[in-house]
Amino acid sequence: MGRLLSLIVIAGLAYGGLYVSYGMTVKDDVEQALADYGLTALQVQGVDYGPLAPLGTEATISADVIYQGAAATVDLRLHGHPLFSEEVRLELSGLQALRLTIGAGR
Repeated sequence: MGRLLSLIVIAGLAYGGLYVSYGMTVKDDVEQALADYGLTALQVQGVDYGPLAPLGTEATISADVIYQGAAATVDLRLHGHPLFSEEVRLELSGLQALRLTIGAGR
């Protein structure tokens, strides 16, 4: 029973590390894709993906981007695994939400 519990804990820690490194790599890939399109003024605040995304080669990702007083959530489709594939392709699926801040002080 103790070995099974240890195995479950080790598997959980390994998956947690994979999940975190997947997120950091995806964020870097989104920033690079925006830079390739000439949108270097956009800042990627964070990315959101499903709990099973690191296990597959295709995933739907939501990226929160900011430009001055405007924030938007953009849906992206990821083809390839950012950690294990040589070629990763991001496709823009659509704009999910657009939020404007008017008259807010810094």
